Amino acid sequence: QVLILKGLKQEVSCLCPSPDGLHLAVGYEDGSIRIFNLLSGEMNITFNGHRAAVTALQYDHLGGRLVSGSKDTEVIVWDVINESGLYRLRGHKDAVTQVLFLKEKNLLVTSGKDTLVKWWDLDTQHCFKTLVGHRTEVWGMALLSKEKRLITGSADSELRVWDITYIQEVKDPDEPESKKSKGPSPGTEENTKEDETLELDEHPEERIVKCSKVGSIVREGRDRVVTLAADRMGKFLACHGTDAVLEVFSVLSEEEVQKKLEKKIKKAKKKAKQKSEEVPERSVELSLQEEIQRVTNVKASSKIKSFDLILSPKGELKIVLLLQNNIIESYNLDLSAQVPQAVRASKITIGGHRSDVRTLAFSSDNIAILSAAAESVKIWNRSTLQCIRTMDCEYALCSLFVPGDRQVIIGTKTGKLQLYDLASGSLIETLNAHDGAVWSIALSPDQRGFVTGGADKCVKFWEFELVKDESSIQKRLSMKHVRILQLDEDVLCVRYSPNQKLLAVSLLDCTVKIFYVDTLKFFLSLYGHKLPVLCMDICYDGTLIATGSADRNVKIWGLDFGDCHRSLFAHDDSVMYLQFVPKSHLFFTAGKDSKIKQWDADKFEHIQTLEGHHQEVWCLALSPSGDYVVSASHDKSLRLWERTREPLILEEEREMQREAEYEESVAKEEQPVVPGETQGETGLAGKKTIETIKAAERIMEAIELYREEMAKLKEHNAICKAAGEEGKDGGRYQSQRVPFPVNPILRAFGNITPSAYVLEVFKKVKSSELEESLLVLPFSYVPDLLRLFNEYIHLGSDVELLCRALLFLLKIHFGQITGNHMLVTVIEDLKKTTISRVSEARDVLGFNMAGLQFLKREIEAKDEVTFFADATERFEEKKRKRKKKEKMVLAVL
Repeated sequence: QVLILKGLKQEVSCLCPSPDGLHLAVGYEDGSIRIFNLLSGEMNITFNGHRAAVTALQYDHLGGRLVSGSKDTEVIVWDVINESGLYRLRGHKDAVTQVLFLKEKNLLVTSGKDTLVKWWDLDTQHCFKTLVGHRTEVWGMALLSKEKRLITGSADSELRVWDITYIQEVKDPDEPESKKSKGPSPGTEENTKEDETLELDEHPEERIVKCSKVGSIVREGRDRVVTLAADRMGKFLACHGTDAVLEVFSVLSEEEVQKKLEKKIKKAKKKAKQKSEEVPERSVELSLQEEIQRVTNVKASSKIKSFDLILSPKGELKIVLLLQNNIIESYNLDLSAQVPQAVRASKITIGGHRSDVRTLAFSSDNIAILSAAAESVKIWNRSTLQCIRTMDCEYALCSLFVPGDRQVIIGTKTGKLQLYDLASGSLIETLNAHDGAVWSIALSPDQRGFVTGGADKCVKFWEFELVKDESSIQKRLSMKHVRILQLDEDVLCVRYSPNQKLLAVSLLDCTVKIFYVDTLKFFLSLYGHKLPVLCMDICYDGTLIATGSADRNVKIWGLDFGDCHRSLFAHDDSVMYLQFVPKSHLFFTAGKDSKIKQWDADKFEHIQTLEGHHQEVWCLALSPSGDYVVSASHDKSLRLWERTREPLILEEEREMQREAEYEESVAKEEQPVVPGETQGETGLAGKKTIETIKAAERIMEAIELYREEMAKLKEHNAICKAAGEEGKDGGRYQSQRVPFPVNPILRAFGNITPSAYVLEVFKKVKSSELEESLLVLPFSYVPDLLRLFNEYIHLGSDVELLCRALLFLLKIHFGQITGNHMLVTVIEDLKKTTISRVSEARDVLGFNMAGLQFLKREIEAKDEVTFFADATERFEEKKRKRKKKEKMVLAVL
């Protein structure tokens, strides 16, 4: 491991490296994009524009622009250098699956789950062509043969191949339209039944590019394409479905195609000579299967989630696979071999489970954590987070540490109880405990035995005993079945009261029944949940029982009379696990909504939410000290939470919760409408967020401070005039008689003028949030801002930023600005100053560019000279060696 790039709490949904390999663009589940520097590991840029998960990212060939596609059906083009959004492209009706830049022209190709492939002209920002030749979702795309061929993969076993022909801009006006478009490429007859209506030569969209279907390559997989990609050189194409097989194809270059075609023509002519016939050269064509050939299939150890491939300089194809079970595998493919076979070179794996963890337990000394899943039981060291034991087991549902922490017991889906010894890591004993799944297990408070509840409608009581094996002299631990309690419904959960007088049993009929442990007589029935109770716990003093149900509610009951104290709406989905904190009336719940929450059972209050998991949380365990919580989720992770010394203030937690809710509501609100802009194909790249609102508020506050200070200055000047002395610029010169009070904010900024303070605030607005911030700025602040812009541009500071903001303000407030007579002179002044300053900036840039190009030529010339000098030296060295060798040979002769 070399580097960890830390984002926020959202799940990563997409990755894309920059062409120079120095940056990595990361798309997140909440629609944000962050760009990380791979040298320092720092996050440089954040883009907020999408309302749903980012599904596709792509840099252009220079790395200056980044395009993103999302589940919200929109495509956004971002300017990486200026750190701002350029524009939003709307047109897809479902999630975007792939986005590709074309180097040759300023074009963009996007595919979506709406079965469409769209072509966008980025100069005019509109969709000029839509390919409708797919019957199902288009899941992937790749460009090959120097961007003259497009491959698309959808939900069937065909990879469709399209030829791209760029049509020249300048055309002969006398030439009829039907002749302007070039005819389809060879092999178009193959597999084109479904595309008869696709291409019309006279169609107006044929102005820029023509895209015609050549045929199809049939994959071996019958399911949908998950990932389709080519290497950077475009020589190899690979794809995989929802299975464990990666199919690799080689793509012939133009030279190789030409050679193969010449060979084929020679063969055809030979055959024709024998039959004394003539073969026209045009009739000999290469089939698509000859141009794109299958190399091999790579069989991974599990289902593939994603992959990437690179052709090494040695001519070896390196493939890296990310698997569904959290393993990364690297394969090498030797292309020089007669039959290329993929060989696994390396594997990155950590000691985690390969399936969902369904049960967790803490040892009595708070040090060891037990986790069990469908294939194995693992023991972890809490302090080092390392896996110290792995033992194979059946599908585990519940578990506990035997008193003494030397053995563990696992209850399985098949109804067995498995006893493991931790020292040797071996299975000591297996008992057939229930006829159905063992859903719950609970240790008795006296630690002499335990109780299990299963799907066979039985609660069984067990005791620990020491037995002597025939093979060994020493006694070993065993389990003895003592009693049975037969019930009418499946048992989902069992819990002892701390004094071991009562036993709570949760049943499939949505009730919880309480029994006396000694006589097994019925005591109470807790009735009120609409769906079965999946989890419950009794507090340390035996006064309260809390039950969590699939109806998303937690109910708190008194154990003396069985009365319901309070019902709490706990999670947005089923409550999967519930446990009291030792020696308190606080308890934790885990839900299918991926959240863990802490509650107070006395005040019936929600204390805090632990957010970190991305999917359903199946179970959790509290350490006996109450200082640690460990949780397991469907996202394949175990998370360990530690209680800190920091006091928790409920009012602050509520405030933070309200802020988070407000931020969510801001993101869901309708985006502000730009006057004069229709809701068409294009729109602004950014979106209204809490940051853009805060930025607009900061600008408003700065302008208000400027107004106040200018009013104060006028007043001060009037007083000074009356006293015979006048103050100067913002109070820098202070009268002896009438002191001018400097605003503490301006003093903090180094005693700057109010107008300079507004510029400082304006420069601190993030480039990616500038337009959205100006969009929510009320018009009453705009006249002051324009006057200030005039002042700043006149001074020549930050011309580029100010011109960008000025043009945007003019665009969105055009009617009001032109209708305001007070602003006519300001606009006239701005016109003059802006044009002169921008031309100055352009001249400086032009001069610098010319200087850099001159330096580049100088360096290249120098390099050429050294290169030739090196080459001559090397040639002389070789000559000397050859002569030496010849002399030695002669001497031997």
